[in-house]
Amino acid sequence: MSIHHVTTTWVGKLAFDSEVNNHVIRIDSKTPTGDDSGPGPKALLLTALTGCTGMDVASLLPKMRIPFDSLVVEAQAEQTEEHPKVYKSIHLTFRISGKDVREDKVRQAIELSQEKYCGVTAMLRAHCPITWELVMEK
Repeated sequence: MSIHHVTTTWVGKLAFDSEVNNHVIRIDSKTPTGDDSGPGPKALLLTALTGCTGMDVASLLPKMRIPFDSLVVEAQAEQTEEHPKVYKSIHLTFRISGKDVREDKVRQAIELSQEKYCGVTAMLRAHCPITWELVMEK
């Protein structure tokens, strides 16, 4: 069993420093309640999602012998108006480029990530739908 440990320490107003594996991430709120010195917690949740699925796709494509030059994963989430304000839907856009990129293989890698490998997707999907699209760039 793998256990993750994070320590988050208040530094002032609504700012916190979160220590994760010897890295420090500043979490804050926009003004006037905070100083906007870091992203908010929910934005970091989307960062975890795009990072998790992006890592899956970036590791699966070489195994499929599909080289690529760039891969960008964007997330757009709609939030409820009432408290607790949660995401009611998330949409991912995968942007990939490369000379010999095959769309069918990229779609297969994304589907494997979304349906089998990405633990962040699995946790979030239990509470809101996650959709995705693929944009093949030149």
